[in-house]
Amino acid sequence: MRILVTGGAGFIGSHLVDALVAAGHRVRVLDSLDPQVHGPGATRPAHLHPKAELIVGDVRDRNAVARALDGAEAVFHEAAAVGVGQSMYQIEHYVSVNAVGAAVLLEGIVERRSQLRKVVVASSMSLYGEGAYRAPDGRLVHPPLRAEADLAARRFELIEAAEPTIPGSDGKELTPLPTPEEKPLQPTSIYAITKRDHEEMFLAVGAAYGIPVVALRYFNVYGPRQALSNPYTGVVAIFSSRLLNRRPPLVYEDGRQTRDFVHVSDIVQANLLALEQSAADGRVYNVGTGRATSVLEVAETLSELLDYGDPPEVLGKYRAGDIRHCVADISRIERELGYRPRVTFADGLRELLAWLRTQSADDAVDAASRELAARGLTR
Repeated sequence: MRILVTGGAGFIGSHLVDALVAAGHRVRVLDSLDPQVHGPGATRPAHLHPKAELIVGDVRDRNAVARALDGAEAVFHEAAAVGVGQSMYQIEHYVSVNAVGAAVLLEGIVERRSQLRKVVVASSMSLYGEGAYRAPDGRLVHPPLRAEADLAARRFELIEAAEPTIPGSDGKELTPLPTPEEKPLQPTSIYAITKRDHEEMFLAVGAAYGIPVVALRYFNVYGPRQALSNPYTGVVAIFSSRLLNRRPPLVYEDGRQTRDFVHVSDIVQANLLALEQSAADGRVYNVGTGRATSVLEVAETLSELLDYGDPPEVLGKYRAGDIRHCVADISRIERELGYRPRVTFADGLRELLAWLRTQSADDAVDAASRELAARGLTR
């Protein structure tokens, strides 16, 4: 097929492009080559497959989108402004790129709906807010953000109590569970809100016009080609950037918050399954591993692999809107599409290490931390 990948010069998009070309498809990429991701004055990145056609343009540009969609039979929408913390003060930018960009692309898709066989949109685990939990009495619960008073007292785990906003109130910790797609959405940042809107816009338009649309909720993706100099990208890349500059990773809270770290090749696997299988049409799927890993464990493992002797710097501070635990329930995508995560976190980090040893990075983490603190977004 002729396939368009928006954001296809980026981290996830470029790996997807490789797989599509290898499968015999003709691939076109629309990418703005954002300086925060690709560096100032960026040109076609060396990692972009030579057989992929590149259109440098913004997804909000109707003319660029029209050229990119010309002849396309399938679309993977990966383009987005990424970063939870930054989205809380660059509000207009994130809403414009993510929501308006989605709207412009969707209007182009609707105009060409007769030629399109599949549209796959990249969504995010961030739209869940906190993950699913079990209460002490066995009930499944979906808690809101932690109380400010508990965070200020450095009680980071979620509790169920009669008076949850009163420090020291009696209560037992909730037990984190794998988060299913049915969990109510509780986005806690502008980025998360735009990703929710992204997903719902694509599914609604697909249903109205009879366009096969699939939404994939990515969990914490890592792997080669992450933007190491972007201080608002994934935590694995942020920690790696610090370590490449011989500085300790900065860990918020106590580091025991957990996430589901999924290798980029497994994200690609899920996208290919969504393209190939009609059972996916109109559906939403988590894409992760179903395994919880603490942020502190990530920092310590990377420090060891990169031969950095000092321990990570555990700040004890917390960021507005941060969640404690969220791990994917992947039973739906396993059952319906045959997805199986293939790369363990240990193996994925070893592969990442080989790539990291060939890289350099500008460490902008301190500047980003100061920006968040100056705006009252860390405490």
